[in-house]
Amino acid sequence: MRIKYTFRLPPDLTVQLADYASRKRVAQALVVETALSALLSPDNSERMEAALSRRLDRLTRQFERLERHVTISNEALGLFVRFWLTATPPLPDAAQPAAQAKGHERYDSFVEALGRRLAKGQSPAKEVSSDVEPRGERPENSKPA
Repeated sequence: MRIKYTFRLPPDLTVQLADYASRKRVAQALVVETALSALLSPDNSERMEAALSRRLDRLTRQFERLERHVTISNEALGLFVRFWLTATPPLPDAAQPAAQAKGHERYDSFVEALGRRLAKGQSPAKEVSSDVEPRGERPENSKPA
């Protein structure tokens, strides 16, 4: 047995209801009934909590990967700067303008190459991972990513 209800909806909600019902090819009453059932069911909050928990877990894993990549990048940059500062002798004043011009040229080439790699989706972090852990093998003392 069904009980008839009469209620008023705002115009924008009425348009959304009619649009959704026509797209799904079902009666508007069925859409309202299903929505009310979902809203009022006791396990609805548990389903929403489980979905939220899965999303948070996924975001946590993504954040941990991002943190790992940033750590690798920072360590690589720090190592490079330390090596460069210790291995590069100072230039005489007469050679400074030529060295600066060559430095600008190399920097422009570097930015161009970086742009090409990023456009292709290549990542230094992926390369480091594949160089350090070939075919999924890991040294005994290292932690999994």
